[in-house]
Amino acid sequence: MAEYVLPLSRLIESFRKLPGIGGKTAARLAFAVLNMSEEDAAQFAEAILESKTNIHTCPVCCNLSLDGLCPICADVERDGSMICVVETPKDVLAFERVREYRGVYHVLGGVLSPINGISPEQLHIKELFSRLEDDTVKEILIATNPTVEGEATASYLARILKPFGVKLSRLAYGLPVGSDLEYTDEVTLHRAIEGRRPMN
Repeated sequence: MAEYVLPLSRLIESFRKLPGIGGKTAARLAFAVLNMSEEDAAQFAEAILESKTNIHTCPVCCNLSLDGLCPICADVERDGSMICVVETPKDVLAFERVREYRGVYHVLGGVLSPINGISPEQLHIKELFSRLEDDTVKEILIATNPTVEGEATASYLARILKPFGVKLSRLAYGLPVGSDLEYTDEVTLHRAIEGRRPMN
């Protein structure tokens, strides 16, 4: 079987590094790039480099930010007494689509996974602790995904946050076990927020 020319092979391999992208899809994406105009290809490459260079982590909630605080932390109309703890920035977007939640967020940056070598030290937990140093926060809604790792992370957080004396709650999932928040429809997610339950 004939090999692709080297630049195209490298482009295909680059696409294959993306999650959920197999060989055939990577090749299809690479050929799509080849069919772009030079201007569109340059804008595509520039968008990738600009994202890597300019997007940072919010120093408060660890969500994505361009410079300093993210737009949610900078919004004085948000309810700072309630923090919704999520796994990734994609989960923040899922909640924001609902338009019912007016609290703030904290992005863990993943979940506990001993098999994958992810321990508490690798998550943004100490940053969460620093947000509880005064009496501003009254409730923490733990909204990790209903997966084995997500549930283990929720239980761990409930245990270590209990001494802070804030109300701890968990989403009341009307979701299949193993599903992801980012793919959840707005109505189901809204009901999950409304029906959140206390954590012991």
